[in-house]
Amino acid sequence: MNRFVLRQSLLLLLTATIWGVAFVSQSVGMDYVGPFTFNAVRSLIGAMVLIPCIAFLKKLQGGDGEREVHKREDKKTLLTGGICCGVILALASSFQQFGIQYTTVGKAGFITAMYIILVPLLGIFAKKKVGLRIGISVVIAVAGLYLLCMTESLKLEAGDIMVLICALIFSFHIMVIDHFSPLVDGVKMSCIQFLTCGILCGICMFLFEDPKLPMLLAAWKPILYAGVMSCGVAYTLQIVGQKGMNPTVASLIMSLESVISVLAGFVLLDEVLSRRELLGCALMFGAIVLAQLPGRDGKPETAVSEEAQNSNY
Repeated sequence: MNRFVLRQSLLLLLTATIWGVAFVSQSVGMDYVGPFTFNAVRSLIGAMVLIPCIAFLKKLQGGDGEREVHKREDKKTLLTGGICCGVILALASSFQQFGIQYTTVGKAGFITAMYIILVPLLGIFAKKKVGLRIGISVVIAVAGLYLLCMTESLKLEAGDIMVLICALIFSFHIMVIDHFSPLVDGVKMSCIQFLTCGILCGICMFLFEDPKLPMLLAAWKPILYAGVMSCGVAYTLQIVGQKGMNPTVASLIMSLESVISVLAGFVLLDEVLSRRELLGCALMFGAIVLAQLPGRDGKPETAVSEEAQNSNY
C-alpha cells in the first residue's frame, strides 16, 4: 500500500469514526430540539466552519497552483455538485434524524450502512451488471436486517423504516459525490452542500417546528459536535478521501461507522443489543464485507461503472 492510498484510507476511517460517534450526539440532541432544527443548525455550523478553511487553502495554494485550480474548476459544475449533494443530504439526514428517535443508536448505524449494498444495486437502473456475489450479499443483508429490526409482530418499526430510507438516499449521495469530486474542489463543494442542506432544513424548521433559543443552548454539545465534526470535518473528509480512491474500497471503509455506532451506543448510552440483534448485525456486516471482496480477476463485483471507478485516478 503506497503512501497516498494509506493516507486516503486513514481519512475515510476517521470519517467513519466521527460518523459512528455522531449517532450518539444525534440521539441526545433529540431530547432538546426537533429533527429539522437539529439538522438546520448543525449544517449551517458545518458551512461556517469550512469558510475559513477555504480561505486558508486558497492562500496556501497561491500563485500558479491557484490559477491551475481555477482552470480545472468549472464554477457551474461546483455549484451544481454542491446543491445536488445538499438537497440529497437534507433528505437523507432528515429521515435519519426522525428515525433515530424511534430506534437505538447501534441499529440506526447498521441500517444506515446498508448503502454499501444499495449503491451497486442502483447500478441496475443504469444497466450495469450485478455479479453473483452481490446477489448473495443482498440475501444475507436482508436476513440480517430481519433479525435486527423485526419485532414479534413481524414488521419493521417506524424508526427502522425511516433509517432504511435514509440509507437508500445516502446511496445516491455517494454516487453523486463520486461523480463530482474529481471535477471540483472538495472543500468548496462541501461548504455549498451544507449551506443548501441548512437552508432547506431551516425552512422546514420554521414550517413544522417551534425552535426555541433556550433549548438550542441546552443542546449545544451534541449540536456542536454534529456541526463541527460530523458535518464540517467528516463529510469534507469523505469528499477529499474519495478522491483518488476506488469508490468500492472507500464505501467499505466508511461502512465501519456501523460498528463504531454500536460501540459508541454501548459506551456512552449504555445501549445493549439482544443476541438476536447482534446476530443480525454480524450478518449485515458479513454481507458488507462479502460484497467488496475481489473476484478472480482481482476486481470487486460491483455495479458501479468503470468510469466512476477510474474517474478519481
